[in-house]
Amino acid sequence: MKPRSLLALLFRAAGLRWALAVSTLILMTGCATGPNANPADPFEPLNRQVARFNDTVDDAVLRPVATVYQRALPSPIRAGVNNFFGNLSDVWSFVNSVAQLKLQDSAQTFMRVNVNTVFGLGGILDIATEAGIDRHSEDFGQTLGRWGVPSGPYLVLPLLGPSTVRDAAALIVDVNGDLVNHVNDIPVRNSMYALRLVDLRSNLLRASQLLDDAALDRYSFTRDAFLQRRRNEVHDGNLPDDGN
Repeated sequence: MKPRSLLALLFRAAGLRWALAVSTLILMTGCATGPNANPADPFEPLNRQVARFNDTVDDAVLRPVATVYQRALPSPIRAGVNNFFGNLSDVWSFVNSVAQLKLQDSAQTFMRVNVNTVFGLGGILDIATEAGIDRHSEDFGQTLGRWGVPSGPYLVLPLLGPSTVRDAAALIVDVNGDLVNHVNDIPVRNSMYALRLVDLRSNLLRASQLLDDAALDRYSFTRDAFLQRRRNEVHDGNLPDDGN
């Protein structure tokens, strides 16, 4: 599973109305721009404030919980949790691969889901990877990019982290494509959200520590790395010259 930020899974738990309100608020903040604004980041002053808020929440809650989770549970159990949620995300990746007319990727993802679900105990074991069936992670933001929708300005969403106008709008569709969102038992569904988020954050503990140690300006480093990675994902490494 490849979410777009450390806290992206909180979007599912927050609900569509909250997401729409946040997106609308950010898109109305043109007053936060300055005359020397980065063309890719016209909302930089506001984005930096939101990034600081997100870092505070991460330092106070997510990082400590993820650290305890990593230390308390053996590696095989954590791997099983990660594999299980990865298998669920492969279903939505399959839908987006089909929408992008990536026939080979669609076939491989379809095989991954079936092999891991049937022979991997519902996805707890990643048999497909061991069999050489590659994972192709796709989301609706990538699909929109494939259809020619420009990425738009860089945004940092409260609790959700780095995004763009296009990807923020696509999150609304991604929520509905998330199989966890369709679990009817609310306590079970919320527990799955929490477990997935903590597992994801635990996998990024080392990376975030390296970022803390290496980046002189954490905000700029994160922004540039995110935009470059998303552009590469949308175009599968075949980057155009238009910057989208």
